[in-house]
Amino acid sequence: MATVLVTGGCGRIGEKVCSGLLKKHNIVIAVDKQPSDYNAGKENYFFRAAAPNEKGKYGSIFDEFETIDYVVHLACSVDNDLGPIVDKAQIDESAACDAFLYKLAISKDIKKFMLLSTTQIYQQPESREPVQEGDGEKPLTNYAKLKSASEHAFAKDVRGVKTMINCIMRVPPVYMLDFTDNLMSRLTDPKDKSLFVLSTGEYGFHMCCIHNLSDFIICFLRQADEPIYTGIYNVADAQLVMVSEIISFMKENHRLGPVMQRTKSGGSIFKKLFGDSEFKTNYRYLDMDTVDKNFMFDITKAQRLCPFRWHITNTK
Repeated sequence: MATVLVTGGCGRIGEKVCSGLLKKHNIVIAVDKQPSDYNAGKENYFFRAAAPNEKGKYGSIFDEFETIDYVVHLACSVDNDLGPIVDKAQIDESAACDAFLYKLAISKDIKKFMLLSTTQIYQQPESREPVQEGDGEKPLTNYAKLKSASEHAFAKDVRGVKTMINCIMRVPPVYMLDFTDNLMSRLTDPKDKSLFVLSTGEYGFHMCCIHNLSDFIICFLRQADEPIYTGIYNVADAQLVMVSEIISFMKENHRLGPVMQRTKSGGSIFKKLFGDSEFKTNYRYLDMDTVDKNFMFDITKAQRLCPFRWHITNTK
């Protein structure tokens, strides 16, 4: 039985991760600003209140529990405890956390540390070849810059530390049965917020079911027992989520308003109309230049540890 500290443990992603860890008979310490009822009362579950920038509270939490084996850092992440609009205050809070959390984990001899990041870090690919972990980076949005700074701070602090196995998870937009905001954003015109589809919707986006992310975290903590596992991992569904599937999914499980059919995308005219402000701050902003590109992320490395079995067609 391992003891796992999960930052952002009461957020949308954090709740599912904590639940999965508890089912595997771990002791789970969920750290967040506010508690949630999702795992409250479960055996071996502990909640401790702390904001990401409250260094003293984190120090007290690490001191309270005699041994903490693993840390899963989900705080300061969109769709977990941040909203889709990322501003300077959130960037500053994340930076404050970066300044102490990794050093604190090292000082407490944590065995494994996992950091949630984003695929927005990557430079837009020029081809349709799957984007690999070593491909070029060009963070443009506020969220991408926030997570890039976290990755670099993490890499700097853990460099040369041979006693801790480290994982950076680059994850595209997430979804599950009762969380569809990111799915709907793939149908939403950034100009007038109307819903649209190109032709019959036989194009898609690489996304990540929250249950796939949770499974990967559990698999990494259970199986990655050698330093060779340290590194960056693309974590996403095994297949693209097709726009036609999103429409069918929404009609079957939720409400869906009128969807206008188009023959082609509007291209960069949308950025020209709005400027760069919304594109940079709004995580869910749909860049019309990428609508029908079918970009994928190479998940071969992550699949060696975890079979990604969840998709929009079977998500719960």
